[in-house]
Amino acid sequence: MGFFTRDDDDDQQQPAPAQAVETPPEPAEPPAAGEAYEAGSLAGVPEAGRGRMERMKTAVASGFFTSDLSVNELLLVKQAGFDPLGLVLGSSIYHIGFQQASWSRNQEMTVLTQAMYHARELAMTRMEEEADQVGADGVVGLRLDIGRYEWGADLAEFIAVGTAVKHRGGELHRAPNGRPFVSDLSGQDFSTLLRSGYRPVGMAMGNCVYHVAHQGLRAAWKQIGRNQEMPNYTQALYEARELAMGRMESEAQELQAGGIVGARVVERSHGWGSHVIEFFAVGTAVIPTSAEHSIEAPALVLPLTG
Repeated sequence: MGFFTRDDDDDQQQPAPAQAVETPPEPAEPPAAGEAYEAGSLAGVPEAGRGRMERMKTAVASGFFTSDLSVNELLLVKQAGFDPLGLVLGSSIYHIGFQQASWSRNQEMTVLTQAMYHARELAMTRMEEEADQVGADGVVGLRLDIGRYEWGADLAEFIAVGTAVKHRGGELHRAPNGRPFVSDLSGQDFSTLLRSGYRPVGMAMGNCVYHVAHQGLRAAWKQIGRNQEMPNYTQALYEARELAMGRMESEAQELQAGGIVGARVVERSHGWGSHVIEFFAVGTAVIPTSAEHSIEAPALVLPLTG
């Protein structure tokens, strides 16, 4: 599930050469890659995590579980036929390389794009492998977080956390590629999705780190006091969003999905400066389970409190 080729471990620790990108890549033909998911593997999971997986298997047999779902979400997920097995997570602390941008040009920062994508991919793959260890059909309520620490200016921790679930009736709900499905939908939306004749197959992601060119002093003087569009900035942000969304859609098609729900585009600078922004597009890829896609009419609820 990836668009970029990962370097060898030794190469990942070296900063990228300081050079400008000549031509932004087309979203339709991104390089392939990412850490491959392997059923039964716990590669990258620390000893404490492996021990927790063994204890979780015993706990699941006795009915004990841990979940970050709210009470309402938990009850709706159980009503939909799924039982929570436990909290699963994946983490990757990643060194983000260096890339020099051209001061006066709009361009994608491919070194940074690659780093941000691969780090999320590593975290999610490890979370999926933990879910596989406890026999889960999938993960609901996914949260993707990024943390930075004072002891590493060029380091960032990427964390994927969610609740592993299994269908109570034994129906197979994994993705077509055999991986546990992953969804960031709330428990309420997950339940509604299933009742309406769809099911999740995985997360579709696409990102683009983009440098927005600076405006020259002469152009800035010409615009003082005038209402007008800023085409340089417009095209830069427009293109970056399109690249991220195109990659997300391509990933959903690789999952053999019929569509994406809950899609959103998140923008953050991650401390690179005001002119370098990451656009991260993410959503839950779904496939239809029936030809009928309807839900019961909403019921009127009146509160009894004043």
